[in-house]
Parts: sequence; structure tokens; C-alpha cells
Amino acid sequence: MPTHAIQDAYPPEFAHCYGCGARNPHGHHLKSYLVGDETVARFTSDLRYSGGVPDHVYGGMIASLLDCHGAASAAAYAYQKEGRQVGDGSQPIRFVTASLKVDFKQPTPLGVELVIKGRLRSLEGRKAWVDLVLTAGELTCAVGEMLAIRLQDHAHSCPELTVPASSE
Repeated sequence: MPTHAIQDAYPPEFAHCYGCGARNPHGHHLKSYLVGDETVARFTSDLRYSGGVPDHVYGGMIASLLDCHGAASAAAYAYQKEGRQVGDGSQPIRFVTASLKVDFKQPTPLGVELVIKGRLRSLEGRKAWVDLVLTAGELTCAVGEMLAIRLQDHAHSCPELTVPASSE
């Protein structure tokens, strides 16, 4: 397993995400890694993330994990396609979610390690399609499909906009 997570390369202005931002003191700090041709993250939900089925994770948490891992996966695959290393010191690559489809296959148990994996389906221009799977042990709990859009260099809020340089 690589020592640096994909999220570790996010610039400070993009490190505040509740799901994966290192600079969010209340967040989950999800860490995703590129391992061969797939991405992998691990997370254990505690009791405060209980869903409607006792002793199981609520669906919003599952979607959140897939969302953060999918966007990190898209960035990792873009680095890979460009022959770069995550966190190589040059302009960071960052993606945002345009679409996320989640299919809940089975209730997801609380208190056990969840493994989220991503595989690149396609990377065309600024668009990345990533297939996602969330498991608990041998149990496939959810699968997802994400369309992520690469932010333009120095974009801060919307993937289609670039923030003009400051006039100061």
C-alpha cells in the first residue's frame, strides 16, 4: 500500500471536505490509495452513523464514502494517465462529482471495516467515469457509478468556472 493518500495531495483550499478533508477537524478523513489498477480506502463507521436498520450504516454515509473515494480515484487516474505521481509538487489535479449513482445491495454493518474500491471505466478530457464497490468482509453492500469533472487550474467553486486573478 502506498504511504501517501490521494487526498494528501489536495491543496489546502480543497482539504476541508467533511468526508476526506485533512483540514476538517470534524470530518471522517477518508484516505484513498492507488494500488495497481484500482483505488482502495478503508473506513469503520461507529454507532452515530446508524441507519434505519439496527446495527447498520445509514445510506447517506455510504454515499458519502463512495463520493469522496470516487473523486479521489478520478484524480489518481488522471495523474497516472499524465505519467505523474500524486503529490509531485506540480499543479495538483482535483475532481468534483457531477453524478453519483448508488445501488444498495445489502445492509452495511456498523463497527466493521468497510473497504471501498474504485476502477476507472473511462477518462476523456475533463470527464472521468469511475466504478465503485463498498464491501464489509466478503459482503458487497453497495456499488456505485460516478461521473467526476476535473477542475480547471485554480478553480475554486464550480468546475466550469475559473476564478480570475486577484486585482490586488
